[in-house]
Amino acid sequence: MRTTFPTSASAAEMTAAAQDYIQRGWTIAETTNGICLITDEDVSGIEISGELAGEVRRYLRANDLLGPVIEIPGAERREIHLVTGLRKAAMALEALREAGATVYTDGDGIPLPPTQLTTGEACWGVAPAEARWIPPVVAVGAAVRSALSRRGASAATSVAC
Repeated sequence: MRTTFPTSASAAEMTAAAQDYIQRGWTIAETTNGICLITDEDVSGIEISGELAGEVRRYLRANDLLGPVIEIPGAERREIHLVTGLRKAAMALEALREAGATVYTDGDGIPLPPTQLTTGEACWGVAPAEARWIPPVVAVGAAVRSALSRRGASAATSVAC
């Protein structure tokens, strides 16, 4: 059963957002709470949470690889990075899942701003207009590997002898 929440976005804002997404070539679906990106071969999403989300975003920004990022409100930091290139990235997808990331593909829906969720409104951490591209999934995979390897290295060097 779908639950409807009051939305803070006006109908005009919702329509303008939907038109922007359609002009980008994204497949969307309008719901009672907002707009969902329907993932496909061209645009998918990788959800990362907690401290790892911040580390991944810093890595991508520092290496000029950052693309659109949706922030999901809640007690723990959650970000969905929009990505491309899933067809040729089976190993990267497996590694991302093993690292705890959620992969949205093959028709999965991703809430696009200004969609209202139970915990608040989805918003852009990095809007599509601010991003130079939608990066390949392997870029996000590299960021996750780097963050996890730095964690391992700092844990190893912080052990007292």
